[in-house]
Amino acid sequence: MADPQAWPDVCAGRDIVVGVDGSDASLAALRWAAWQARALRAEVTVVHAWEPSARRAAPYAPVSARPTAEEERLQAAQVLAGTVRAAFGRRIDTCVRAVLVEGPPARVLLRYAHGALLLALGRKALGTPGQSPVGAVGRECLRHAPIPVVAVPARAPSAEGPLELSRASSVSRSGAA
Repeated sequence: MADPQAWPDVCAGRDIVVGVDGSDASLAALRWAAWQARALRAEVTVVHAWEPSARRAAPYAPVSARPTAEEERLQAAQVLAGTVRAAFGRRIDTCVRAVLVEGPPARVLLRYAHGALLLALGRKALGTPGQSPVGAVGRECLRHAPIPVVAVPARAPSAEGPLELSRASSVSRSGAA
């Protein structure tokens, strides 16, 4: 990914939290946060929160039709790993850590955002008339976060591919957000 000098060890203690759910919008938020973290010499904490579906299942649903908590945890881990891999490729920098947490997504993200520099979330590129481009989790985070929240729009398909942090961008050169 990046050479060892590209992201100095000085990043410890400064954190940008990113909520991911496997969507294109959350992938865009992760890529944006990685570039911003490089400019700010900060760490990136990638958080995927999941809740067991048993809480949402109808009481009359057959138990055999429900996935086990372990199967759901494994699926959530695959979503997290797949999103991180899509953003960075096979080599993940030491200033990026992935966190899988069972719990309500908004509550988990707000807990991890406490004391961070900012919270980055994905949003739809173009909202459907009458619908918010920010989902329920994003709205909850915008309402209650004690830090700045950045809602990053989903990117066009041409922007896909692993992020190469060794390249200097206009954002990292100017320090602009």
